[in-house]
Amino acid sequence: MWEKVKANFKVFRKEFKFTDINSGSQPENKAWYGSAVSWMWKCVLGCVLLAYLLLFLVSFDNLPTFEELENPSYNQASIILDNKNGMLGKMYNENREFISYDSLNPNLIKALLSTEDYRFYSHSGIDFWALLRVGIKTVILGNDGSGGGSTITQQLAKLLFERPNLKNKGAITRAIMIVRVKLKEWITAIKLEKSYTKEEIIALYLNKFDFIYEAHGVQTAAKTYFGKDQKNLRLDESAMLIGMLKNPALYNPKRSKEKAQERRNVVLTLVRDNNYIDKNQCESYKKIPLDITQFRRETHIDGLAPHFRAELGKWLRDLFSQENYLKSDGSQYNPYQDGLKIYTTLDPVYQAYAEEAAKEHMISIQKSYFRVWEKGDPWTSGEDDFQNRARAESLKQLIRETDRYTILWDKYYSKIILNLEEEIGKVDVNDRTLTRLMEEVKKPGHLKDEYNKKQITKIQYEVSQKILKSKQWPKIKELWNSFSDELSKQLNTPVEMVVYDFETQGDKKVKMSPLDSIKFHRKHLQIGSVGVNPKTGEIKCWIGGTNFKYFKYDHVNSRRQVGSTFKPFLYSTVIAIQNISPCYEFQDVQYTIPADDKNFGLPENWTPSNADGVFTGGMYNMYDALARSKNSVSVKLVMLLGSVEPIRGLLTRMGIDSNARRADGSLVIPRWPSIVLGSAELSTMEMSGAYTAFANNGTYIKPFFVYKIEDKNGRIIYRNTLKRNEALSPASNYVMVDLLRKSGSVPTKYVEAGGKSGTTNNYADGWFMGITPGLVVGTWVGGEDPWIHFNTLETGQGSVMAKPFFNKLLAKLEKDSSLSFRTNAKFYRPPGDLGFELDCYKFKLENPSTNMDNSILPQNKGDEDDEIFE
Repeated sequence: MWEKVKANFKVFRKEFKFTDINSGSQPENKAWYGSAVSWMWKCVLGCVLLAYLLLFLVSFDNLPTFEELENPSYNQASIILDNKNGMLGKMYNENREFISYDSLNPNLIKALLSTEDYRFYSHSGIDFWALLRVGIKTVILGNDGSGGGSTITQQLAKLLFERPNLKNKGAITRAIMIVRVKLKEWITAIKLEKSYTKEEIIALYLNKFDFIYEAHGVQTAAKTYFGKDQKNLRLDESAMLIGMLKNPALYNPKRSKEKAQERRNVVLTLVRDNNYIDKNQCESYKKIPLDITQFRRETHIDGLAPHFRAELGKWLRDLFSQENYLKSDGSQYNPYQDGLKIYTTLDPVYQAYAEEAAKEHMISIQKSYFRVWEKGDPWTSGEDDFQNRARAESLKQLIRETDRYTILWDKYYSKIILNLEEEIGKVDVNDRTLTRLMEEVKKPGHLKDEYNKKQITKIQYEVSQKILKSKQWPKIKELWNSFSDELSKQLNTPVEMVVYDFETQGDKKVKMSPLDSIKFHRKHLQIGSVGVNPKTGEIKCWIGGTNFKYFKYDHVNSRRQVGSTFKPFLYSTVIAIQNISPCYEFQDVQYTIPADDKNFGLPENWTPSNADGVFTGGMYNMYDALARSKNSVSVKLVMLLGSVEPIRGLLTRMGIDSNARRADGSLVIPRWPSIVLGSAELSTMEMSGAYTAFANNGTYIKPFFVYKIEDKNGRIIYRNTLKRNEALSPASNYVMVDLLRKSGSVPTKYVEAGGKSGTTNNYADGWFMGITPGLVVGTWVGGEDPWIHFNTLETGQGSVMAKPFFNKLLAKLEKDSSLSFRTNAKFYRPPGDLGFELDCYKFKLENPSTNMDNSILPQNKGDEDDEIFE
């Protein structure tokens, strides 16, 4: 007992730094001394009883339960990993990576205990000696430098519930609220000590604290301020972060480097005082300048493949809405706060090379585009007034989506529209509505004409009539000219602004009108490309656009007309069903499928032209016809098939559901013969998936980009399952590969490669589908609007717009000897006789009549032979 008293007395002396009392110096008035001691103990006892009473009352307040404390609500960032388990990026509401105590840097722990709570391991959540010190030295003696009284556990408790706003509160109210909050902290701290070990409390606190700049927790803080993992922090760096715990805004090293360094040095002194380092070490650390040159505030767009990561978020949302992937309590996983680990298939080396190749190619193609349109305006260069009106309306819609428009609209019309809705009900009104109404005022009957022409719906017509008859209409009409004039003035007045610089793929400062800036950014061509391992289905690289900061729309999953890249589906179907050699020759003349052909069911005769409008009359084998994208030969081939159904069947086996419907109800793959010329709209993802069959011996593997997903406890909650189909026989498939290889003209050093380019009407879309034994790459290049295009075949064809990207990517992959890309460099050829002659010189010698009369080819009038693919 006596030993405990002496120990407490030592603590008392340490807290208040009292010197020894002379044993000979006793109070002269012993009666007064005894009375004072008695009253002191009564006050202490009374305070203790009052504290217990208050604690009892506060315990009924809104405090975290034991269950909530054992499962604290920590928003943890989900980590996106590449195929080498390196971090590709994060998904978060709060950028936090949870670190266990065992993984914490010892320097952080030493600095934390020395600075915030050196008796941490000897109290149960509340340090009464520290509280007594604060009460006497801070409150009574007015020494603000005496330190705080909160333990680490109490500081953690502060972070677990919202603190009241004391602003504009009276002194008495503030005092009561502060006492109430402190008592809640005490109770929560005691509960925490019962729920967790001391080590877990330290980890929880350092993971929970907000170090500002979206750096939640010490791991993210280390990366933000020092560009390194927390486990690699030196003691002086650890001391700076621990120093921020007192007040992160005040000791912010970005804004006040001197204050941050002073605070760091205070922490280092305390570390020395607690015997973790000696005096010399302490002084050495203090002399190190505070270096935050590696400071980088993390954002969602940091790192490789930002478009991919954005699309991954959408995919996860859809996945976690499925019943099979709900949590045990029936709620959905949230990748922005549940601390998941998402293991993806993206290869960081392939992705880096793809991004380099895309940058190089898009700089070149964008320069070319700006030269072509240097003196032109795509929004006024339509073929007729109808096209120009459609383009002008599209531009107006882009204006409506700007903050400038929203602010101005609210300034003039927000209150009036609210009054209008009270009068006639909920309405959707914008400047387009008011333009229509003003036309009605100028020309009565205008609304009726638009309704009769089906340019507006019945509901729009009826609402417009209600607005014209409403009490608000006079005011709406009165403000219209002022609104229009101010909007026009704002849009057309040049101002200083930052725009996209395609040559650096960064920012540049310019003086430009807001309207011109909208057009300027819209005139940038975009790219969508995805690289797939055809043997496994793993997606290796993903390019969703030119620059994610300025152009967030992803072009890997967007559908555009595919042009001649569709023709290999036609050719491979004909080869398989008709069992003909690719050396058969067809005449380059204009063919017609008549309207009365029941197999095609056309409403009128179909007589397409070649891309250049020229028919040579010459003979072309399938190699030459595919290389030159002869539409004439494609029409002849589909006529031989007698129907498009065999092609649609092949596409389904290649992962494109031909019977699937679009949002407007139309078929993804229409039943019209025009599909063989590329009229179908598909995404680079769908096309790349289909082409995997060509590079994989006729077997389709569905592309995927996530191997598995783990929850924050390491439990696997999702694992990918491979999906495959036998699309073509190996022999027929190899013939198609040979066609792609010989007609694709892809320059390579080590690997075999082939491909097919595609171009659509008005050169709106440029495609190239490239294949190698280990990688299939589908690439689309074009504008976000169909009128953003080149004007000639020379500059706008797919072999110019898209193919150079594939060539650049292959060159980079081949050059890197550390990759396994060069292995298995040849396409697989089935053993034995293919059943097809691929040597056209030999074929012509053996079959002299095939270059004269194609009528010897067998005719297939339906899809009854479709099973030949099985």
